[in-house]
Amino acid sequence: MTEPGLDLHLWESRWQQLEDEAADAPVETLPEMDRLVREMLEQRGFQLDEPVTAEGEDPEILKQYEAAHEIARLAEAGEADPGDVADAIDGFRALYEYLIEDRAAP
Repeated sequence: MTEPGLDLHLWESRWQQLEDEAADAPVETLPEMDRLVREMLEQRGFQLDEPVTAEGEDPEILKQYEAAHEIARLAEAGEADPGDVADAIDGFRALYEYLIEDRAAP
């Protein structure tokens, strides 16, 4: 059994590290942000590989993730526009904050 706040603490620590890295190397950091947010979404019960889930209770969350995920995929392939990378980082940041707030709620 895991400690209730343990994954939250790990997410916060990892996110802060990624934010720091993104300031110097946004394109290189974006795929790691994608992996962390995906892990967080999955642990919060989102079915990212199920198209039916997109029509569930949080379709905007999934749409936001998919948009940022696609840019992260392009960044990893060396094909992302710098403006799109900044938008994806902002998208992942918003998702992170949503998941942290939701997770921390009593």
